[in-house]
Amino acid sequence: MGWKDNDGNPWGNRQSPNLKEALEKIRKSIPFKIPFGGKHGLAPIIVVVLLILWLASGIYFVAPDEAGVVKRFGKAVRSTTPGPHYHIPMPIETVLKPKVTQVRRIEIGFRTIGDRQLGRLRAVTNESLMLTKAENIVNLTFIVQYKIKDAIAYLFNVKNQDKTVKDAAEAAMRETVGESEIDDILTTGKFKVQQDTKIILQKILDGYNAGIHIVAVQLQDVHPPDQVMAAFKDVASAKEDKAKMVNDAYGYRNEILPKAKGKSAQITNDAVAYKESKIISAEGDASRFMQILAEYRTAREVTKKRLYIEMMEKVLPGVDKVIVDDKIGRNMLPHLSLGRELDKKINTK
Repeated sequence: MGWKDNDGNPWGNRQSPNLKEALEKIRKSIPFKIPFGGKHGLAPIIVVVLLILWLASGIYFVAPDEAGVVKRFGKAVRSTTPGPHYHIPMPIETVLKPKVTQVRRIEIGFRTIGDRQLGRLRAVTNESLMLTKAENIVNLTFIVQYKIKDAIAYLFNVKNQDKTVKDAAEAAMRETVGESEIDDILTTGKFKVQQDTKIILQKILDGYNAGIHIVAVQLQDVHPPDQVMAAFKDVASAKEDKAKMVNDAYGYRNEILPKAKGKSAQITNDAVAYKESKIISAEGDASRFMQILAEYRTAREVTKKRLYIEMMEKVLPGVDKVIVDDKIGRNMLPHLSLGRELDKKINTK
């Protein structure tokens, strides 16, 4: 729009120049002569055109991934959403358009040299070495991803935003590691370390009113210092062996317990069945005895005879016997028959 001084002010020392002097400068800069004076000169037209161009310079567009921040004499006065907008032209108002959807990345404990995918990593030990709860040293590198959630706060409340996030993240990680055991950090506690650090870091930045949202805190590499690496490997190997033995013991227990429970249930069921059978058998014997007793009271001789005959029916089929008539039997000498076994013993002698 013309000339500017070293401060970018089109009016120099903030005082409006004399209109005649301005037109004279414009006339001298044009190679051909234009009549500016007179009643019907071009000066009013040029002034109107310049005014229109100056007013038109206030039109601006905000992209979908941006947020517009309008400054009036250097002070933020409002923010605008994506789309076309208008502001008072320079030098009264200017517009900043930070990308609010872009996920920014901060590396802590290391730096990537060259391309992120193929580049080499350079260790920054003064950032990565940290003390645990038991005052063990752990070498820990991580990255922080964040986005802008409040464009005005992001641009005007903190200076050098990336360094602010890096310093706050390092402080948050040191606090989390200082409250954790080294075994948890090296093995199963990594996720908890990430989440706790993210919460602390977000709290710190919210305290600064930095207008920043922490997307993620991701551990990249966690290991003991090189001087004690071998000892930690031995410890880790011993813990793996311990875990394996414990798992084997649990497996054996899970195999034996069901069998033992099944055997116990079987023995219990057999005992219950035996008890029930004995009870039923005893009840049957008692009932039968009571029936016989009732019959005995009614007809004693008949009942005695019947019982005797029933017993003989049970006993006689299992023994050798000789039936002798009563008349003959009176003249015979009774003797004890020792059976065939005694005969065999006599014959063998």
